Amino acid sequence: MPNLPDVVLWSIPAFVLLTVVEMVSYRLRPDEDAAGYEAKDAATSIGMGLGSLFFDLLWKIPVVALYTAVYGLTPLRVPVLWWTIPLMLLAQDFFYYWSHRGHHVVRILWASHVVHHSSRKFNLSTALRQPWTGVTSWPFYLPMVALGVHPAAVAFCSSVSLVYQFWIHTERVDRLPRPFEYVLNTPSHHRVHHASQGGYLDRNFGGILIVWDRLFGSWAGETERPVYGLTKNIETYNPLRVATHEYAAIARDVRAATSWRERAGRVLRGPGWQPDATPRPAAGEAAGPAAAEPAT
Repeated sequence: MPNLPDVVLWSIPAFVLLTVVEMVSYRLRPDEDAAGYEAKDAATSIGMGLGSLFFDLLWKIPVVALYTAVYGLTPLRVPVLWWTIPLMLLAQDFFYYWSHRGHHVVRILWASHVVHHSSRKFNLSTALRQPWTGVTSWPFYLPMVALGVHPAAVAFCSSVSLVYQFWIHTERVDRLPRPFEYVLNTPSHHRVHHASQGGYLDRNFGGILIVWDRLFGSWAGETERPVYGLTKNIETYNPLRVATHEYAAIARDVRAATSWRERAGRVLRGPGWQPDATPRPAAGEAAGPAAAEPAT
């Protein structure tokens, strides 16, 4: 097994320090147009983050077992070397893009990811608002394992991506120089992703790189000031309800459905899908960030 560091664990002090610095910055230099901080909202985000650490440990048991089985069956092997790690990170970022995009356009996947978009604030604490059902992402990284990447290396790459995406959840950083904005996922790109209006819906799914969005037609630049949250916001700070509200909505819709086609659509189509209406181009009208996230 590759001896790779736990980058999330080592980054926790930096998460705490940067969040405190951002909170203080709003005190010293408030911005009336910025979403800023709200005590209850930040507490919910932190609670969701702590809960995700516990639940991720549980979900890892079956996922690691499956990955290990696939890794044992494939004859391919990718060594963990200084020059292969960047290639693994690139591959992980590519599959993350499709995982993230899939979690916006398939409602049962959106039910997990909606947690991250449920805050109407956009600050570093929002990055900690993670789902408790993150098990929905595992199929998207299975090709890496099948191609001979050790499961521990896949987990390492995912952790690097998660750590990178922490700092882009802020309104205190404006646009970066154009070369960085063209290649990397930045706060400006991610503010668009968390917005709940018009042309910002279902945009900017990248993790570390924004080039995937440019290649696959899902990029949008920041023009008007984003309005954060969902198209139909939830009025609760209860972490349990935040974690499960969309699953409950799916259950209600399936129970009220009048045909198997409608039941399947309620689960597998976009969040805004209606059985007797033409779906809007962007997903999530009823429950998502305006049709999109909202994770990294």
